[in-house]
Amino acid sequence: MRLSHLTWVQVEEYFKNNDLVILSCGSIECHGRHNPLGVDTLVPDKILDLIEEKCDCLIAPTMPYGATDDLTSFPGTIDIGQEVMQQVMQRIADSLIEHGAKRFVVVNGHGGNSNPLDRISLELHRRGIWMAVFNWWTTAGQLNSDWAGGHGDFQETAAALAVDPELVRYEYMDEHNIINDVSAGLPTEGFDHVKFKNGLPRLFRDTRAYATNGWVGKKHPKTATEEVGRDMLQTTADYIVSFIEEFKKVPLPPIKRSN
Repeated sequence: MRLSHLTWVQVEEYFKNNDLVILSCGSIECHGRHNPLGVDTLVPDKILDLIEEKCDCLIAPTMPYGATDDLTSFPGTIDIGQEVMQQVMQRIADSLIEHGAKRFVVVNGHGGNSNPLDRISLELHRRGIWMAVFNWWTTAGQLNSDWAGGHGDFQETAAALAVDPELVRYEYMDEHNIINDVSAGLPTEGFDHVKFKNGLPRLFRDTRAYATNGWVGKKHPKTATEEVGRDMLQTTADYIVSFIEEFKKVPLPPIKRSN
């Protein structure tokens, strides 16, 4: 049930018997030479389509921009920063709370949005309101370890193929991905980390400084398939639907009174 497709009368009727709203957010950013900039928004939108088939919940429009400052060196990336991201999502939630929302389920498509969403969740909890956040790529990897991935690699490429196979440009897909190390003693490991002895310290850098192609991960995107992507997104959507049914039963948190 899409908020943008309803009249205010229908929304008023919904909140008479329901208090749950599904939010989603993504970003416009580089995901390798071969993937579209909107992967982080397109994939949550696809998951929402699958959720809508099995869940009669109110679904708000996806916020298409996010906090993605480490990827701004790649053309087309749009960064609104963490503070603005938090403010926008907070205002969206506050508007819906005014009309009767007391539980939110967020489908997030971008890692840079996680901290702002966590801060909102904590603030709402103190007000007696729940907000559960699903970083879809993490959820998918938890449901099936074969689906775990990095940034723009096998996992997100499979997801993009599931949205629309024509979105993935194989002619731009490099056979080998060159990742630059900080030094011989501090090789790049995954996204924003370096390997040192037995640890993985986080060393935040401009992504283009070490991932010149724009994707990072252990599985090459050429191994991705549309079939895997569809199975992954459907399973993730089904899991979220199942969670929602349980989430509806949970008592609201107590309001934290200020001294």
